[in-house]
Amino acid sequence: MSRLIERLYPICRSITGNGVRETLRILQEHIPLELHEVPTGTPVFDWKVPDEWNIRDGWIKNPAGEKIVDFKTLNLHVLNYSEPVHKTVSLAELKEHLFTLPDHPDWVPYRTSYHNRNWGFCMAHNQFQSLEEGDYEVFIDSELEPGSLTYGELLIPGRSDKEVLFVTHVCHPSLCNDNLSGIAIATKLIQQLAARDLKYSCRILFLPATIGAITWLSRNREKLDRIQLGLVLCLLGDAGPLHYKKSRQGNAQIDRVMQRVLNASGQEFQTLEFSPYGYDERQFCSPAFNLPIGRLSRAVHGEFPEYHSSADNPDFVNEASLEASLAVLEQVVDAVERAEVYINLKPECEPQLGRRGLFKAIGGQSDTKDFQMALLWVLNQSDGFHSLEDIAAASGLEMGSLRTAVSELLKTDLLAEL
Repeated sequence: MSRLIERLYPICRSITGNGVRETLRILQEHIPLELHEVPTGTPVFDWKVPDEWNIRDGWIKNPAGEKIVDFKTLNLHVLNYSEPVHKTVSLAELKEHLFTLPDHPDWVPYRTSYHNRNWGFCMAHNQFQSLEEGDYEVFIDSELEPGSLTYGELLIPGRSDKEVLFVTHVCHPSLCNDNLSGIAIATKLIQQLAARDLKYSCRILFLPATIGAITWLSRNREKLDRIQLGLVLCLLGDAGPLHYKKSRQGNAQIDRVMQRVLNASGQEFQTLEFSPYGYDERQFCSPAFNLPIGRLSRAVHGEFPEYHSSADNPDFVNEASLEASLAVLEQVVDAVERAEVYINLKPECEPQLGRRGLFKAIGGQSDTKDFQMALLWVLNQSDGFHSLEDIAAASGLEMGSLRTAVSELLKTDLLAEL
């Protein structure tokens, strides 16, 4: 995973363009990823696929003719989605197009102008403060033209067409935790899942943030009812504790699974309530879809100093955190695959247990009350969404009692394994 991050780090990515394609084609060397191209201007709900952006070069020359900012040295130096420019400007005009981080004066920020035509450069604040009066030559060799938006998709078939969804974004340039860590972990997870005999199918998406998720959802509405649960993966390589952000539903299967997995993981973690701000969980959880999608990260976006800056470099991520994050995802898949899920075949009110011989079964138990409660809990919660582990957590009953109840109910017309 670290080697893949180091290989992808120099590539200038954005929400469209050749940097995304190059990244996804490198991933195709590791996994059988399918690439999709969606033309500029395609309506996607309230949005349209934007013009494609590509950049070849960009720099600033000081009054002495020396390059003081160079895209080829660090691609964060150019405002992402800058329109082309080549002219001489005064220092005052140049400053209107410069972005810095005063609180971290040696770092270069990452800034974008996706939907507003502009040009600009990012530099260290210390360098900004040292600029002298005079004329500066600015040059950005870029193109903003009709093209397409590119995303990658892979479906690993399971025995069921019901799906577990993993999503990571691919639009950030030379930033490692955000989000090369998600790309690398998702790629490794795919390699591991492809070697397994899976109960559920797994779909993995590599999307440009926001517009990519909106585009995928607009093109795949017929697939959404297959999604049982899912996770957005981001910021998984730093040394901080894990953070799980709940789905909009708040108590969906993914929320219950994540709580159990994280409790058992031995890793430090925090659980966050849903909010309509963040990464692409906010698209998958929008009101029209309300999918059971949570988000797993370590750091929280915007809440760590290195966020969207040149300090988010290969030194900021570490192999131990990548491995520990991957281990949690493996445990999530295991929990979903092992889950004992049943469906109540007569869910209209409480069924009559006596005429099915279950009172006799109850009479034969050493703890009649626990067994009777187990029958009632299993029937009430077996809606296809709650696993036996969920029922145990909600009821406080032992798994042994619940499994005995399930065994008796399966002999009748009241319960079936999902």
